[in-house]
Amino acid sequence: MSDYKLVSSDSHIMEPPDLWTNHIDPEYRTRAPHVVREGEFDQWYADGDIKFGIVGSNTQAGRRFDAPETIQSEGVYEDVILGGMDPHAHVKDMDLDTVAGGVIFPSMGLTTWVIPSSDLLSAVFRAYNDWLANFCAPYPDRLRGLAMLNVDSVEEGVRELRRAKEIGLAGAMIPQRPVFGRYNSPMYEPLWQAAEELDMPLAIHIGTSRWRPGGAPSFGTDKGLVEFTNQEYDMKDNVTAILYSGLFEDHPDLRIGVAEYEIAWAPYLLNRMDKVYEERPNRFARRYKNGALPSDFFKSNMFLSFQEDDLGITMRDYVGVETLMWGSDYPHAESTFPKSREIVDRILEGVPEEEKVLIAGENCAKMFQIS
Repeated sequence: MSDYKLVSSDSHIMEPPDLWTNHIDPEYRTRAPHVVREGEFDQWYADGDIKFGIVGSNTQAGRRFDAPETIQSEGVYEDVILGGMDPHAHVKDMDLDTVAGGVIFPSMGLTTWVIPSSDLLSAVFRAYNDWLANFCAPYPDRLRGLAMLNVDSVEEGVRELRRAKEIGLAGAMIPQRPVFGRYNSPMYEPLWQAAEELDMPLAIHIGTSRWRPGGAPSFGTDKGLVEFTNQEYDMKDNVTAILYSGLFEDHPDLRIGVAEYEIAWAPYLLNRMDKVYEERPNRFARRYKNGALPSDFFKSNMFLSFQEDDLGITMRDYVGVETLMWGSDYPHAESTFPKSREIVDRILEGVPEEEKVLIAGENCAKMFQIS
């Protein structure tokens, strides 16, 4: 059994059923996200009939090992793992799993980007960010929460990013697909400036495409296995746009990462980007200084949160060992809990010890200031 430190770059909470009704700005209370018992299961709604997050598999950590046949999408709050909603129970489960610290993402919140109303979405995020800051507060060196940002209005997003820093959060989430164009648009420049100035890493988590008028049905409602399997498309689209734009040449201290898409997609994408950049120079309005390539900026400014990607680990040199951060995905059904160390030991078998230390925890601990 290994003795290197495990730090999860992708852990989650489970939003309590009264989170938004208790914490949202009073003027939005009648439109706030709330739980409805539908038949035998609990379902989240907001703003009348906007349906989003499903309770079940988001809180069934451990079942994949002990009773995989009991995993189901639907569920009720009576069965939610206490560590999803209580920080003390969360840390006890971390201790059981030999995990020193974790970066905290939402669960139901991942799909709140489907709410069309932008002003309501901002209120939803403010309430969540306040609750999350309180959740992490008892263990500031072990639990590092990421704020949710509404970037429909970049000014609003920047304002909330600054507030998130003030209340003790460690970074922020932006959607894998924003409502207005790609992230290479000049409109996002104030966000990059603020994130760099505040030393607040930004993360794109799987399943976070923003609602858009006339768009396809939102993830989590009626998409099937094909869409689920290929849901990294919007993320790769924006990663490509960011790297080609020269963003990191202008903002060398900015850090942007992607969570829960695993690793193996990245070596091919970076190889393809480098070849296009070298072979079709006439298509690029901007050429990087000192012969740099898109993959160089990925290695210096981006990070990859993964869970169990054995294939990706074999190709780690193509993305840079310093970009890789293991994550447990606790308390979701696909989580490595409570066998995280056993699983990490297996997927890192044959990796040099100094690289194991970085991938298993040190890269994440350094970026998010986890002891």
